[in-house]
Amino acid sequence: MKDKDIIARLIRPEVRALKAYHVPDATGLVKLDAMENPYSWPEALKAEWLKVLHGVPINRYPDPTAGALRARLKDALGVPAGMELLLGNGSDELIQIILMSVARSGAVVLAPTPTFVMYEMIATFTGMKFVGVPLTPDFALDLPEMLAVMDEFRPAAVFFAYPNNPTGNLFKDSDIEAIVREAPGLVIVDEAYQAFAQQSFMDRLGRYDNLLVMRTMSKQGLAGLRLGALAGDPAWLAELDKLRLPYNINSLTQASVAFALQHRDVLDEQAARLRAERERLFQALSAIPGIQAWPSAANFILFRAGARPANEVFAALRAEGVLIKNLSPAGGVLADCLRVTIGTPAENALFLAALKRAL
Repeated sequence: MKDKDIIARLIRPEVRALKAYHVPDATGLVKLDAMENPYSWPEALKAEWLKVLHGVPINRYPDPTAGALRARLKDALGVPAGMELLLGNGSDELIQIILMSVARSGAVVLAPTPTFVMYEMIATFTGMKFVGVPLTPDFALDLPEMLAVMDEFRPAAVFFAYPNNPTGNLFKDSDIEAIVREAPGLVIVDEAYQAFAQQSFMDRLGRYDNLLVMRTMSKQGLAGLRLGALAGDPAWLAELDKLRLPYNINSLTQASVAFALQHRDVLDEQAARLRAERERLFQALSAIPGIQAWPSAANFILFRAGARPANEVFAALRAEGVLIKNLSPAGGVLADCLRVTIGTPAENALFLAALKRAL
């Protein structure tokens, strides 16, 4: 590059200070780091799905509004009458659309921390200030502090991961509702793990003018299709839809998710197996001397490994062929914390055996 200063001149300083979202290579490893559903579809169902895809006209643009799919999703997700859906290429795109719509000079995004990293990253992308309010030592909302900080910064958007990522717990409904009532801007309840928590704010849409509820199909075994859904008042979504890129949901995703919704019993059965396996894994972790594991309403468990530092345990597990998430570099309440995704019984057994050796 001839002009070595051109990057510094053109790229915003806050963007240059960021690190790109890193996804580690999991080739050859038991992959328990990304909250994915470990189960595939039965072979007969895959064959039926491929027949559906065979008829998709990939030489044509997809339905720009994904109208047929939205109608099915509204029923599947229990969207209240009078409310609407906006679809995104994963929840990440929906977060970006929301923040692009409210970004202006001095605008603030608020969330309890630690939480899903994309809230802060996308706030930075859109030139907004992110303000995090630390959770209590037991990962609960600090409601008085949230209200005080909200009163000080008057955020344009408040995000709640429900249950929270990476801690796995559900915040008290009454605390969230208190914030919705007092918030000067939008409040988005991100229910990415609703299939495992089985609790929702969806039925409260319409009760509060500033409430939106976000879901994703990723955690139920469709992560590769990248589909997120935002539910709320049609007036809000009509404004947000102006920022949605044309044809953002491709034809194969539309056809595949519509097909999956016809077989919701398979998705629901897999989620039930993972909920049961989550409880077994939690009990097994809790029985290991020195391990501190926290109850989870999601498809992962946060834990500390006792006397051995998390960095060492993480490296030892990887050397044994098991990949989990090392959260210790985040510091604070996550110091020496690790997060393991709920896998199949066989994967969980491999993880537990490797963990015992690592300790």
